[in-house]
Parts: sequence; C-alpha cells; structure tokens
Amino acid sequence: KIDLQRFVLQQYFQKILGNANVILQTLSQDRYLFQMTTTQAKSGTKAGLVLDVVDKISGERRRTQTLSGGESFVASLSLALGLAETIQAENGGVRIEALFIDEGFGSLDTDYLARALDYLQTKEGDSRMVGIISHVRELQESIPDRLEINNRNGKSTVSYHL
Repeated sequence: KIDLQRFVLQQYFQKILGNANVILQTLSQDRYLFQMTTTQAKSGTKAGLVLDVVDKISGERRRTQTLSGGESFVASLSLALGLAETIQAENGGVRIEALFIDEGFGSLDTDYLARALDYLQTKEGDSRMVGIISHVRELQESIPDRLEINNRNGKSTVSYHL
C-alpha cells in the first residue's frame, strides 16, 4: 500500500532506471543492473524509492552502499545520464545539449576509466557536449579537445588544446 504520489514517482523512477541500466550494463560489462526495492525497509524508510544493484556474477542483490568507489561513480554516472535521457524523452522539445561531470574519475581503475571515456566520447559525445572537470592526468591526456586551467602562486592561466 502506497500513496498516489509515491506511485507516480515509482513509475517515473522506473523509466529513469530503464535508461540508466542500458548505460550501467555497458560500463560494467554487463555485471550490474539497477533494481528498485519495492518492500519497506526495517528502518522505516518508505517503500519503492530505494535502489539496489543486482550483481550478475554472484547472482546477488546488493545495497548500493556496498559498491566500491569506482563502481559507485559508474553507477552515479549511469543514473545521471539515464535521467538526462528520460527528461529528453518525456518533455518533447527539451534537449540537454551540455553535460558537465565534476571529478570521480580518480576512483576508477584503468579498465573502468577506458570504458567510461569511450562511452562519453562515442555515445554521449554524438548528441551533446560533455565537459569533464578532473585532475586525473591520464584522463586529461586522453581527451583531445580540452581547456586547461592552471594555478601557480595565485595566478591562473588558461590553455586550449584543440
């Protein structure tokens, strides 16, 4: 038994998860899948808006809090991109033409970093501008078109790499 507001939110959240799962499966090499919890937790939190991940390797359903730092970043990135796709699909002429991602890439191992960059450059880069804010040197060097801001002794300099 849930109220109407929670029911509507669940329906919209399911659409977001559908889009996010396509991305998460790509980035995790088909290991993880989001699943919404439909039962009320013992702590008294309301049913239907709690998110778990299904680990296809172990076959277990896990709380999102058990993901490593890199896995958590990939899951968050998938949700953000899934939300953007859902907003565009549900709102007619609304186009999200730019997306900025601030940090998080430092928590990724080499394989996850390569998959995330490839996805952002190919899938997302075809439909929108993706701006990445990062201090990770490998990431900076792998992006051909970039704006670098350096700060030395309180003075900032800007350089372009196109």
